[in-house]
Amino acid sequence: MASFFSPYSHEFVRVAACVPHVAVADPRQNADNVLELLASGDSARIALMVFPELGISAYAIDDLLLQDAVLDEVERQLDRLITASCDLFPVFAVGAPLRHRGRLYNCGLVIHRGRLLGVIPKVYLPNYREFYERRQLTSGEDVIGQSIEIAGHRAPFGRDLLFAAQGNSTYTYHVEICEDLWVPHPPSTDAALAGAEILLNLSASNITIGKAEMRRLLCASQSSRCIAAYAYSAAGAGESTTDLAWDGQAGIFELSDLLAETERFSPDPEMAIADVDLGRIRQERMRTNTFGDNARALAGKPPEFRTIAFDFAAPDERLDLRRPLERFPYVPADPAMLRENCYEAYNIQVQGLAQRLKATGLKKLVIGVSGGLDSTQALIVSARAMDRLGMPRSNVLAYTLPGFATSKTTKANAWRLMRALGVTGA
Repeated sequence: MASFFSPYSHEFVRVAACVPHVAVADPRQNADNVLELLASGDSARIALMVFPELGISAYAIDDLLLQDAVLDEVERQLDRLITASCDLFPVFAVGAPLRHRGRLYNCGLVIHRGRLLGVIPKVYLPNYREFYERRQLTSGEDVIGQSIEIAGHRAPFGRDLLFAAQGNSTYTYHVEICEDLWVPHPPSTDAALAGAEILLNLSASNITIGKAEMRRLLCASQSSRCIAAYAYSAAGAGESTTDLAWDGQAGIFELSDLLAETERFSPDPEMAIADVDLGRIRQERMRTNTFGDNARALAGKPPEFRTIAFDFAAPDERLDLRRPLERFPYVPADPAMLRENCYEAYNIQVQGLAQRLKATGLKKLVIGVSGGLDSTQALIVSARAMDRLGMPRSNVLAYTLPGFATSKTTKANAWRLMRALGVTGA
């Protein structure tokens, strides 16, 4: 049983999107860099860690991806990571190029406690602008229901995998790779409808002007539409020696909210860490009946997911909550968002009241004014509704309502407000 003072006891799961330093075509060094962050994740009691696309080989190594010397070393280092995971708390997903039946796939490998849980191939290989992945790699579109052996470890292989934690903290997650998110119908959409609550993306994603905001929009949108958490990793320092640049932007989103993001262009390894609120996700899915309708409509259509279960024991220790907490939950800290919300809240009331008056044919409003905040707001809305309908503000009949708590100051304020707005006071 997890400690009451642990987020895991309250339907939170700690997730990290990781940006290790990359060594080009040096799988051993890259495995060392992954292990360094895994050690930090183990200390922080992180449940899920996602690493960049092709992170064990490096992404932008072009035809070196086809070299057996590189691919053999990749498998040796993956075996090393699987062995090392026996003593580590996190479940983690790393990216690597893997050979299978005479083809080379861009894969995400999910590893936990000495076990290779599953291998997921990238489905959508970009071959436009600066990308030409199809030169070396094969799409995993038709890889369903298969298995693969990596350094003596056999595991399910396909785009049809979900991973389900079983124990005193339960959650289900899915893995997709970079470009899979950028297409109109990402694989994670089907996974969410099949039950995945946390969506992981192993990405490399070079940086161009304006692309950082596009990534945020995509991740926020997918987490919102799928009513899920979305963790996005990316390649950073060390990647690569080509004509591209990399900013190491990784982040964690929940129902469109950005929970954590790494520092971009950092020369050091980075991790975005956040506690994902599974209770919020589950409650929102239950409330949103069309989510269930969509899931039923697509039930039985490919892919039919295989669920890979694994044992997960939440840590029995006190942990601080790691997610942003607004001091005023309904008042955004961002000034631009605050202005937008206030504009909408004000005009929603004006529009609703004006439409009600128009529909009923009423010409006058009666309102009590105490001089406090609530009646002040109501009076301003009433005056503005008259403006919108082309009626005189004198049609608003405002009455002071003195009571046991009314002071001379608040009553005077009420009269000053009524005179300033030009309503009929009494």
